[in-house]
Amino acid sequence: MEKKKPITMLYGELVELGPIRRDLLETYQRWFNDLDVIRTLANPNVPTTLDAEEKWLDYALAGGDHAIFTIYVRENGQPIGNASLERIDHFHGTANFGIVIGEKSAWNKGYGKETTKLLLAYGFDILGLQNILLSVYATNPAAIRVYEAAGFKKIGTRRSAFCLGRERTDVILMDATPDDIPPSGLQRLLVDGPPRD
Repeated sequence: MEKKKPITMLYGELVELGPIRRDLLETYQRWFNDLDVIRTLANPNVPTTLDAEEKWLDYALAGGDHAIFTIYVRENGQPIGNASLERIDHFHGTANFGIVIGEKSAWNKGYGKETTKLLLAYGFDILGLQNILLSVYATNPAAIRVYEAAGFKKIGTRRSAFCLGRERTDVILMDATPDDIPPSGLQRLLVDGPPRD
Protein backbone atom coordinates (compact mmCIF):
# COMPACT_ATOMS: atom_id res chain seq x y z
CA MET A 1 0.00 0.00 0.00
CA GLU A 2 1.33 3.44 -0.94
CA LYS A 3 2.16 5.75 1.96
CA LYS A 4 -0.24 8.71 2.12
CA LYS A 5 1.43 12.11 1.78
CA PRO A 6 0.73 14.32 4.82
CA ILE A 7 -1.30 17.50 4.42
CA THR A 8 1.08 20.44 4.75
CA MET A 9 0.80 24.22 4.74
CA LEU A 10 4.35 25.61 4.80
CA TYR A 11 7.18 24.39 2.57
CA GLY A 12 10.94 24.69 2.69
CA GLU A 13 13.68 22.87 0.84
CA LEU A 14 14.15 20.33 3.64
CA VAL A 15 10.91 20.31 5.61
CA GLU A 16 7.18 20.86 5.33
CA LEU A 17 4.90 21.91 8.18
CA GLY A 18 1.34 20.71 8.55
CA PRO A 19 -1.39 20.33 11.15
CA ILE A 20 -0.87 18.10 14.13
CA ARG A 21 -2.62 14.76 13.78
CA ARG A 22 -4.47 12.45 16.13
CA ASP A 23 -3.04 9.38 14.37
CA LEU A 24 0.46 10.56 15.43
CA LEU A 25 -0.47 10.63 19.12
CA GLU A 26 1.79 7.70 20.03
CA THR A 27 4.67 9.23 18.06
CA TYR A 28 4.28 12.52 19.94
CA GLN A 29 4.13 10.59 23.22
CA ARG A 30 7.34 8.71 22.35
CA TRP A 31 9.17 11.99 21.71
CA PHE A 32 8.07 13.44 25.06
CA ASN A 33 9.23 10.37 26.97
CA ASP A 34 12.78 10.56 25.63
CA LEU A 35 15.03 12.42 28.10
CA ASP A 36 17.51 13.26 25.32
CA VAL A 37 14.70 15.06 23.50
CA ILE A 38 13.01 16.84 26.41
CA ARG A 39 16.07 17.83 28.46
CA THR A 40 16.18 21.23 26.74
CA LEU A 41 12.42 21.87 26.95
CA ALA A 42 10.43 23.51 29.71
CA ASN A 43 8.49 20.26 30.22
CA PRO A 44 8.74 18.49 33.56
CA ASN A 45 10.95 15.43 33.25
CA VAL A 46 8.20 13.01 34.21
CA PRO A 47 6.65 10.22 32.15
CA THR A 48 4.10 11.45 29.62
CA THR A 49 1.08 9.17 29.54
CA LEU A 50 -1.08 8.64 26.49
CA ASP A 51 -3.93 10.35 28.37
CA ALA A 52 -1.78 13.42 29.08
CA GLU A 53 -0.64 13.57 25.46
CA GLU A 54 -4.26 13.29 24.33
CA LYS A 55 -5.21 16.26 26.55
CA TRP A 56 -2.38 18.28 24.94
CA LEU A 57 -3.59 17.21 21.50
CA ASP A 58 -7.17 18.26 22.33
CA TYR A 59 -5.85 21.68 23.44
CA ALA A 60 -3.76 22.00 20.29
CA LEU A 61 -6.61 20.99 17.99
CA ALA A 62 -9.05 23.41 19.66
CA GLY A 63 -7.26 26.40 18.14
CA GLY A 64 -7.32 29.76 19.85
CA ASP A 65 -4.14 31.63 20.67
CA HIS A 66 -1.76 29.09 19.15
CA ALA A 67 -0.68 27.54 15.87
CA ILE A 68 0.98 24.14 16.34
CA PHE A 69 2.52 22.24 13.44
CA THR A 70 3.97 18.82 12.77
CA ILE A 71 7.38 18.97 11.05
CA TYR A 72 7.89 16.53 8.17
CA VAL A 73 11.00 15.69 6.18
CA ARG A 74 10.12 16.92 2.70
CA GLU A 75 11.71 14.07 0.74
CA ASN A 76 9.87 11.23 2.50
CA GLY A 77 7.05 12.71 4.64
CA GLN A 78 8.51 11.38 7.92
CA PRO A 79 7.19 13.27 10.98
CA ILE A 80 10.17 14.45 13.01
CA GLY A 81 8.90 17.05 15.47
CA ASN A 82 6.59 19.91 16.37
CA ALA A 83 6.90 23.68 16.09
CA SER A 84 4.55 26.33 17.38
CA LEU A 85 3.63 29.92 17.86
CA GLU A 86 1.79 30.17 21.17
CA ARG A 87 0.22 32.95 23.21
CA ILE A 88 -0.54 34.70 19.93
CA ASP A 89 -1.83 38.20 20.69
CA HIS A 90 -3.18 39.76 17.51
CA PHE A 91 -3.84 43.12 19.19
CA HIS A 92 -0.21 43.60 20.27
CA GLY A 93 1.24 41.48 17.45
CA THR A 94 3.20 39.11 19.69
CA ALA A 95 3.72 35.36 20.09
CA ASN A 96 6.08 32.84 21.67
CA PHE A 97 8.04 30.38 19.53
CA GLY A 98 8.72 26.75 20.39
CA ILE A 99 10.23 23.77 18.59
CA VAL A 100 11.15 20.17 19.27
CA ILE A 101 12.84 17.78 16.89
CA GLY A 102 11.68 14.51 18.42
CA GLU A 103 13.37 12.09 16.03
CA LYS A 104 17.03 11.99 17.06
CA SER A 105 18.00 10.65 13.61
CA ALA A 106 16.85 14.07 12.29
CA TRP A 107 19.19 16.11 14.53
CA ASN A 108 21.97 18.24 13.01
CA LYS A 109 20.56 18.14 9.48
CA GLY A 110 19.30 21.71 9.15
CA TYR A 111 15.65 20.83 9.81
CA GLY A 112 15.40 22.96 12.95
CA LYS A 113 16.89 26.04 11.29
CA GLU A 114 14.59 25.83 8.28
CA THR A 115 11.55 25.19 10.50
CA THR A 116 12.42 28.25 12.58
CA LYS A 117 12.67 30.39 9.44
CA LEU A 118 9.33 29.06 8.17
CA LEU A 119 7.60 29.86 11.47
CA LEU A 120 9.04 33.38 11.50
CA ALA A 121 7.81 33.90 7.93
CA TYR A 122 4.39 32.54 8.88
CA GLY A 123 4.20 34.78 11.96
CA PHE A 124 5.26 37.97 10.20
CA ASP A 125 3.98 37.48 6.65
CA ILE A 126 0.74 35.55 7.28
CA LEU A 127 -0.33 36.50 10.81
CA GLY A 128 1.05 40.05 10.69
CA LEU A 129 2.89 39.75 14.02
CA GLN A 130 5.45 42.33 15.13
CA ASN A 131 7.48 40.42 17.73
CA ILE A 132 8.17 36.72 18.30
CA LEU A 133 9.86 35.68 21.55
CA LEU A 134 11.64 32.52 22.62
CA SER A 135 13.59 31.33 25.62
CA VAL A 136 16.48 28.88 25.46
CA TYR A 137 18.81 27.50 28.10
CA ALA A 138 22.39 28.73 28.16
CA THR A 139 23.45 25.06 28.21
CA ASN A 140 22.09 24.68 24.64
CA PRO A 141 24.53 26.70 22.49
CA ALA A 142 23.68 24.73 19.34
CA ALA A 143 20.05 25.90 19.54
CA ILE A 144 21.17 29.49 20.18
CA ARG A 145 23.26 29.38 16.99
CA VAL A 146 20.29 28.00 15.01
CA TYR A 147 17.96 30.72 16.32
CA GLU A 148 20.49 33.47 15.55
CA ALA A 149 21.00 32.10 12.03
CA ALA A 150 17.23 32.16 11.51
CA GLY A 151 16.92 35.82 12.57
CA PHE A 152 16.45 35.87 16.35
CA LYS A 153 18.54 38.23 18.48
CA LYS A 154 19.51 37.90 22.14
CA ILE A 155 17.66 40.45 24.26
CA GLY A 156 18.45 39.39 27.81
CA THR A 157 19.29 36.73 30.38
CA ARG A 158 17.34 35.41 33.34
CA ARG A 159 20.14 34.32 35.61
CA SER A 160 19.92 30.83 37.16
CA ALA A 161 16.25 30.72 36.17
CA PHE A 162 16.03 27.02 35.31
CA CYS A 163 17.02 23.86 37.12
CA LEU A 164 18.44 20.96 35.11
CA GLY A 165 18.72 18.13 37.61
CA ARG A 166 21.23 19.31 40.22
CA GLU A 167 22.47 22.24 38.15
CA ARG A 168 21.00 25.69 37.60
CA THR A 169 21.33 27.45 34.26
CA ASP A 170 20.59 30.84 32.79
CA VAL A 171 17.66 31.28 30.43
CA ILE A 172 18.51 33.32 27.34
CA LEU A 173 15.66 35.43 25.94
CA MET A 174 15.65 36.05 22.20
CA ASP A 175 13.23 37.79 19.88
CA ALA A 176 12.70 38.64 16.24
CA THR A 177 10.78 41.39 14.47
CA PRO A 178 9.84 41.83 10.80
CA ASP A 179 12.84 44.18 10.46
CA ASP A 180 15.17 41.29 11.30
CA ILE A 181 14.26 39.14 8.29
CA PRO A 182 13.24 39.98 4.71
CA PRO A 183 9.68 39.29 3.52
CA SER A 184 9.20 35.70 2.42
CA GLY A 185 7.39 34.16 -0.52
CA LEU A 186 4.39 33.88 1.81
CA GLN A 187 4.04 37.67 1.79
CA ARG A 188 4.13 37.77 -2.01
CA LEU A 189 1.58 34.93 -2.18
CA LEU A 190 -0.86 36.82 0.06
CA VAL A 191 -0.46 40.11 -1.79
CA ASP A 192 -0.19 38.89 -5.39
CA GLY A 193 -1.93 35.52 -5.23
CA PRO A 194 -0.64 32.39 -7.00
CA PRO A 195 1.18 32.77 -10.31
CA ARG A 196 -1.16 32.83 -13.33
CA ASP A 197 -0.48 31.81 -16.91
